[in-house]
Amino acid sequence: MQIPIRIWIDAARPKTLIAAVAPVVLASAWAAATATFHIGLFIPILFSATAIQIGTNFANDYFDHKKGGDTPERLGPTRATQAGLVSPEQMKKAFVMAFTIAAILGSYLIWHGGWPIALIGFFSILFGIGYTAGPVPLAYKGLGDLFVFIFFGLISAAGTYYLHTGQIHPTVWLIGTACGCLATAILAVNNLRDRDEDRKTGKKTLAVRLGATVVRFEYTLCIYVGLLILPMSLGMTASRPWGYLAAIAGFALISRRLIRRVWKTDGAALNDLLADTGRYYALWALIITALILV
Repeated sequence: MQIPIRIWIDAARPKTLIAAVAPVVLASAWAAATATFHIGLFIPILFSATAIQIGTNFANDYFDHKKGGDTPERLGPTRATQAGLVSPEQMKKAFVMAFTIAAILGSYLIWHGGWPIALIGFFSILFGIGYTAGPVPLAYKGLGDLFVFIFFGLISAAGTYYLHTGQIHPTVWLIGTACGCLATAILAVNNLRDRDEDRKTGKKTLAVRLGATVVRFEYTLCIYVGLLILPMSLGMTASRPWGYLAAIAGFALISRRLIRRVWKTDGAALNDLLADTGRYYALWALIITALILV
């Protein structure tokens, strides 16, 4: 059975892919501003990172179905395997293919960057599968937030900058922290929305373990840290800080609305907040990248 491309696009969860793209773009921009930039490295880094996230999303779709983590009562977007739109065998082949593409692209990056990049690639794929599979599935143990912060923040930014320059700049850790926080905010909304279903199926996310109030505080903290830590640091050292100050003021207004919504919204209505958080992250990354390069 041939599956329409629209189903595969939805299964890849495009509204969340900014989590893979943003740290690569920002760290590459910082490399261009402070040292050197290689377009021949940027493209495979970007595609490899995106393939890892898509592979993780496909694996999540597959293993949640196998574990019974997705049910017909799901409030979020339809999961392809659970809904019968894609067979488990097809979804398994899809996540294997996505990780294989990431590994093929990664082989070139390893040739350029050596063993540190090999380790990053290996553990990114390992934990991408282990997010919902294996003896200690991260998402089922309340460790998903930490995984996202580290791999879609710190490691992605540091690895990207290292490939361009062969070194690590202190600001790269701020880039990774900001990106990790905003990616975690997206996950927090997802877990907040799904907490009742996750509780029934034994998926012990932070929302299940600690409750909705704690996750709403987590979202608030992640949004504000992501908003402030990088542009404030860059603005303090920039010759013309006014652009960063204007960006902080503008994003403060947007983030205030997002935070108000996370405290007042629940259930299926959180789907819109999740999408808007992804859009906020994309706009933030675009503006900060432009300010770095100007």
